[in-house]
Amino acid sequence: MILDKINQLLDEVRQMTAANAEEVEQLRLKYLSKKGAITALMNDFRNVPADQKKTVGMKINELKQIAQERINQLKTDTETVECDAQHIDLTRTPYPIGLGTRHPLTIVTNEIIDIFSRMGFVLADGPEVEDDLHVFTRMNFAADHPARDMQDTFFVSQHPNDVTKNILLRSHTSSVQARVMETTQPPIRIICPGRVYRNEAITARAHCFFHQVEGLYIDKNVSFTDLKQVLLSFAREMFGADTKIRLRPSYFPFTEPSAEMDISCFICGGEGCGFCKHTGWVEILGCGMVDPNVLEQCGIDSSVYSGYAFGMGVERITNLKYQVSDLRMFSENDVRFLQEFESAD
Repeated sequence: MILDKINQLLDEVRQMTAANAEEVEQLRLKYLSKKGAITALMNDFRNVPADQKKTVGMKINELKQIAQERINQLKTDTETVECDAQHIDLTRTPYPIGLGTRHPLTIVTNEIIDIFSRMGFVLADGPEVEDDLHVFTRMNFAADHPARDMQDTFFVSQHPNDVTKNILLRSHTSSVQARVMETTQPPIRIICPGRVYRNEAITARAHCFFHQVEGLYIDKNVSFTDLKQVLLSFAREMFGADTKIRLRPSYFPFTEPSAEMDISCFICGGEGCGFCKHTGWVEILGCGMVDPNVLEQCGIDSSVYSGYAFGMGVERITNLKYQVSDLRMFSENDVRFLQEFESAD
């Protein structure tokens, strides 16, 4: 009779299942606790005839061992399931997760920084939400200059009685140059990468925000020849050793004389094609000698020091380098477009 009960319990124990730790504990209490089924068998063992005690005793021990092993296994299984469930992020992108790459603007910005860093320029940074004093006034813009107009700049707050207190989104990273010149005595050799803003219609060739890298060098006896050689070295590093440059007279309030710099078209080799509009040249940046008024505004003696400055749009350089036809693609986060730059990273 007791052997039949043991065999029945063995079948039950071997088929035990549990969905969580609470159910495992209920099974332990049912079979192995002081009031459990196996303990009850041990209590009935005293009534077993002497000639059967060895056989029955071995079966009870077997039952107890199998029950203990099965409950331990169920406990391990439920702990693993619960642990895995706690670490599941249902908002996560499904597997497999593809490897990303740097944004093309980041790739080109880093390349520009690397080239100028090897020439001795150091990085400088400043706020994107700026005051008129550093964006315009320190850069030799007259109080009624059109660049202060809402058509060109996003204003955060305005002070009609004192335009220098206007708060706006910087329209160029020249504001960083102003802040460095205020607090640093020459020699100064910096590059200022960053995002800038203009109140413009968004088209394939223009956007309300874009990225710039500006450079500034101030020291004694700095000449336009120094500027030309630095820009020539940059152009050849960025676009190839055979690249030529030309400087065309231009106007900027903060430099005098000022110039626009073109590079020979690296697609047609300067012979003329659709990309360069059959001129053989492509414009990439503006530059010039720092206006003495800018130096004086920032507390630098213009009778002792001179300098040059330049600035380029990163989107423009990226368009030229990778022949991207629509600069809106840089900010649309289209994964198909970004994947094209995996090998460039």
